[in-house]
Amino acid sequence: MTDGPRLFSILRQSSYLIASIHTALDDSQLMRFKEDLVQRIGHDRARGVVVDVAALDVLDSYASRTLRDIGEMARLRGAVTVIVGIQPEVAFAMVQLGMNTGSVVTALDLEEGIATLDRALAAPATVRLR
Repeated sequence: MTDGPRLFSILRQSSYLIASIHTALDDSQLMRFKEDLVQRIGHDRARGVVVDVAALDVLDSYASRTLRDIGEMARLRGAVTVIVGIQPEVAFAMVQLGMNTGSVVTALDLEEGIATLDRALAAPATVRLR
């Protein structure tokens, strides 16, 4: 990114990528996040991705769709995705509006997200998370 505050970060931890969104992103910033993350999956040969959205107090339909797309693109690149940190108010609003994360698995926090990836990647390929 250019000068200014960091909107998101993508860090490698072993064979996983930890992608954290630090502030609300507009549609073009979400697209950049998605593109950067999908490229990093291949570059770092990541087997798992944790997307941390704890800093967000709103997840609109575009952001929800983008998270689903990230999960599907990561799966096609050979990585399992877990979304963590959905705030209670955000979860409530998503349910009320009929929004969801599709087949992308969610977990409470980063620690639980990594444990979820560990379990999914230790399982036989036929029962892995989708």
